[in-house]
Amino acid sequence: MKILILESTCDETAAAVVTDSLEVLSSVVASQEHLHERYGGVVPEIASRAHVERILPVIDETLKRAGLVIGQIDAVAVANTPGLAGSLLVGLAAAKALCLALDKPLVAVNHLQAHIYACRIAAGHDVFPCLGLIVSGGHTSLYRCTTPLEFELLGGTIDDAAGEAFDKVASLLGLPFPGGPAIDRIARLGNRAAYALPRPLVDTDRLDFSFSGLKTAVRYRIQLPGAAPRDNPLEPATVADLAASFQEAVVDCIIAKALLAVKKTGIRVLCVGGGVSANGRLRERLEEEMRRREIALYIPPLKLCTDNAVMGAIAVERLKAGLVESLDLDVYPGLVR
Repeated sequence: MKILILESTCDETAAAVVTDSLEVLSSVVASQEHLHERYGGVVPEIASRAHVERILPVIDETLKRAGLVIGQIDAVAVANTPGLAGSLLVGLAAAKALCLALDKPLVAVNHLQAHIYACRIAAGHDVFPCLGLIVSGGHTSLYRCTTPLEFELLGGTIDDAAGEAFDKVASLLGLPFPGGPAIDRIARLGNRAAYALPRPLVDTDRLDFSFSGLKTAVRYRIQLPGAAPRDNPLEPATVADLAASFQEAVVDCIIAKALLAVKKTGIRVLCVGGGVSANGRLRERLEEEMRRREIALYIPPLKLCTDNAVMGAIAVERLKAGLVESLDLDVYPGLVR
């Protein structure tokens, strides 16, 4: 069975063809970073219009790379939650049109479950049950994942997601968008202990995250409240030190909550997904901390961390369970649990 998977939850237009044995026949991702860079973040209307322009060429290229014609597809899967409403609608409309024209089943994909399923794809074997840690631009959450399709929310961010905080702090430091990769690069040149920044909620028994106050603390290190705006850029060494100190604080918070989740649940398998899981320092610390405690850790390769359609191969699990959708399927921008 060959499944065409579409992904358009945010600012990446992606498609892939995957078999029911999880063999990836092709994968294409069209980035929009250059469209949003001037704004320092993703602009929903620009994102949805770009998806409209790119969805058909991306599908066409994906089929060509797989050596297939559209009639050889056995099912179409599409991410319909969570994400930006306009972006989700573009992918869903394309998927519905294909299913109607080809008389093929439609499969709904939960974008967050798919991020954790990327660990299953990369591992090449079953990783469930596990703890799922999703760290992205829009989400920072911990889940008890009994199966690929059964997720229980244990805790999440009460304000900014980690990726959102990276983007905002990068903007404060005069670094380009997207902020995560920019901070990751410059932080390698800085001193992680240069600035004493807060670790919100680390000393609590809650499995929640908070990054808004940390972002504000960086702002106050740059400019005190009530002070006149700076008329000169920060010194490169100061930018590097602030970036390194901020990044280390974020990583400390994520590690602390992941370890607390292991303690609370007794589950000693941790699967990590989402764009921020590509961060070099986070990956390094996760590997160190989990190895020391003999906790099994799965993190996908970098190409499966950021938004892509291959992780939508979780559709195989839904098909096996007989979970297909009617053509009145809708999008759900908020998280459906």
